[in-house]
Amino acid sequence: MRSLRVRIGILGLTLLVGCAAPSVSASAAAAPTPTVEEQRLDKAVPQEILRRSGFDAVAPRLTDALDKVRSYGEAREAVVRQGSALWRRAVDRAQGRGPAGGDLSRDDDRPLYWARLGMTREVRTWEPSFGLSEKQRAALLDALERTSRGQTAVRYPAGHGLKRVLVTGFDPFTLDRDIRISNPSGATALALDGTVISTAEGPARVETVVFPVRWRDFTDGSVERALRPYLKKADLFTTVSQGRVGRFDVERTNGAWRGGFPDNDNVGVTETVPVVDPASQPQWTSTTLPYAAIVAADTGRFPVYDNTSVTEIPAGGTTAVVRPDGPTAGSTARAGGGGNYLSNEIAYRATLLRDRLGLHDSLPGGHVHTPVLEFGAGNTSEITDPEFVRNRLDIIGQVRAILRVAVESAV
Repeated sequence: MRSLRVRIGILGLTLLVGCAAPSVSASAAAAPTPTVEEQRLDKAVPQEILRRSGFDAVAPRLTDALDKVRSYGEAREAVVRQGSALWRRAVDRAQGRGPAGGDLSRDDDRPLYWARLGMTREVRTWEPSFGLSEKQRAALLDALERTSRGQTAVRYPAGHGLKRVLVTGFDPFTLDRDIRISNPSGATALALDGTVISTAEGPARVETVVFPVRWRDFTDGSVERALRPYLKKADLFTTVSQGRVGRFDVERTNGAWRGGFPDNDNVGVTETVPVVDPASQPQWTSTTLPYAAIVAADTGRFPVYDNTSVTEIPAGGTTAVVRPDGPTAGSTARAGGGGNYLSNEIAYRATLLRDRLGLHDSLPGGHVHTPVLEFGAGNTSEITDPEFVRNRLDIIGQVRAILRVAVESAV
């Protein structure tokens, strides 16, 4: 007799009702409780976002699939299949293919974020009859994260005359401040994935991936693992995140320091960015994007700045100081141009990987900060409004224009 699942409250506890309690192997670990990030899922706003996009059926579909599996191998196949389908569905929705599934704007990145959390919560709390070790559960969660973020779906067509561009985005963050928040970098990733931009240098194919706002994933090398297979194939890359109000920034310098701001699991970390081979780790890395051309071009309604400022501890000093024109020789990083949060860290890791692959002089790459995505004046409770949608669409369009200029100007 198949077990009946009952989901209770914000903790997502699972009751199993059946004939007899299934036997569990000694190696199987008890199912963990949902993470802080997953616990937000049952609040009213996420549920409304899922319902108004049609993505409320995503997690239940995975639940049904897992109910039918009889082994870890079958479970992995189900997770990979469902995670890949979620990424394709989110990209298709953003690019106008297939049904919208509801009245929420197609350019919205939030349905993907909240639907993924529903799926990871299901896998995290799942207790199959055949038993699941801690290592196996972690592997299922990893497969789900990678497939549902497009990290296994990057495909560049063969042939000459086509420029290959790699772009990264982020999940929404600061959700305890405003759970309605959207991240324009994630929306941009969905809008541009697999698209072709016409440039004076020929067509440019864009492939995108999205990353979590969690320190532990970066510590575990998620950025390097996702980007390493593709950087040698790319002609240009840029990591993208949400930055300052009313402006774009091309970040000139990235720093090897974590400033401790809480992530989506409410974990804060203050330390040097942990990387493989720290003995050869530089304090600073630099953009190789054609920043001067990008700043000079008319790419959209938001101004674009070449941001050269950093925060450092000067050589021989003990106190951090702001350097408007970049770091001085022998200094220790305390913030790059993009700060000392995960946007700075992804820029640091991606450009360090570029350099360690020997591509510093041949691969233009760096970080672009978008404007903060703002709701319309007076909107303090609704999940969307016309100004909110307009701002997001304008940011997406301007990132596309920035990429066109970058491809045409890169040497």
